[in-house]
Amino acid sequence: MRVFVRHIIWGVTLAGLALTTSCREDEVVVLAEREELLFGENTSPSYAGLYLLNEGNMGSNKCTLDFADFENNCYVRNLYAERNPNVIKELGDVGNDIEIYGSKMYAVINCSHKVEVLDAYTCRRIGQVDIPNCRYITFDKGYAYVSSYVGPVGLDPNAQLGAVFQVDTATLEITAEVTVGYQPDELVVQDGLLYVANSGGYRKPDYDYTVSVVDVATMTQIRKIPVGINLHRIRADRYGKLWVSSRGDERSIPSRLFVLEKDKRTGRMEVSDTLDIPCSEMEICGDSLYLCSVAWSDVSQENSVTYGIVDVRTGELVSNSFIQDGTDVEIEIPYGLKVNPENGDIYVTDAKNYVSSGNLHCYGRDGKRKWSVRTGDIPARMVLLNKKK
Repeated sequence: MRVFVRHIIWGVTLAGLALTTSCREDEVVVLAEREELLFGENTSPSYAGLYLLNEGNMGSNKCTLDFADFENNCYVRNLYAERNPNVIKELGDVGNDIEIYGSKMYAVINCSHKVEVLDAYTCRRIGQVDIPNCRYITFDKGYAYVSSYVGPVGLDPNAQLGAVFQVDTATLEITAEVTVGYQPDELVVQDGLLYVANSGGYRKPDYDYTVSVVDVATMTQIRKIPVGINLHRIRADRYGKLWVSSRGDERSIPSRLFVLEKDKRTGRMEVSDTLDIPCSEMEICGDSLYLCSVAWSDVSQENSVTYGIVDVRTGELVSNSFIQDGTDVEIEIPYGLKVNPENGDIYVTDAKNYVSSGNLHCYGRDGKRKWSVRTGDIPARMVLLNKKK
């Protein structure tokens, strides 16, 4: 059922994240914009809400943070600026990733070369970790692992190798660094090993095609797994397999999805299957891998948009779309994807034209849209916030 938008509320304190803000008299306090929404009866009882990191346009310092407050039926735009009036450039330039670990939230701000660290419940700034051209973040046993292109932003056939930085989440100090492949993107820890999807995107058309394997105990790269060109996403399922997406080359090599699992003879991860399914974003929930793709073609000069659900047990495409009510035609550029593991809600963002406000849509298990709301510019990564105990 489509949500009914009642009215706009300016400057109202969000009950679930309430705090008192003080600042100098000459400071301009940016009030977040709040829109009352009806999230419905099936809102997850374990989650307080959903944070959405809007990338913003590169070079404009327009990265913003939104919050869908499930408990108070309210959507809040640009919350960070209101909660942190002393931060001059606010969140910064290009929000690339956001995750919650413990009570802290980590926002990876790519072109500002930093990881912004916030209190997950108040959205107050705790500090930052300076990492050049940082991309994505994951966690394991008290440490954060952040992928980094290291070099300057821009295409360069001689672009240098990337790296992964290890950060102590208690002190926010960088404790180790390891060189990996060219322009590393997403990463995941499994059985004491860190797997990093290397893209080589700056070296186009000479892309990287490997997944780096790093021993987290020693922070050394122990091998590289040949997979496919221009790798991007990587996810682990509950059966020990890794799912890795390739962007392709936008010409003759299409986007694909690769499966890695342990070889019975060597015990090492190797490619076990290749799915000719385009994939820009993916989320694994139970035995289902939800995906969407926007594949640009340099030949046709057009985007091709697809959706789907893959059974991770069999590798079969069990549905060619998780949207069943026909509203997918209203989504121009599906850009972000998140699945609520508790109630099965699927959150999809629409980046539209990449220069103006986007949208966040919520679909139920039945594939029917439950609600929609306007977001900041280029809505990208999302993370669910647990209710505070």
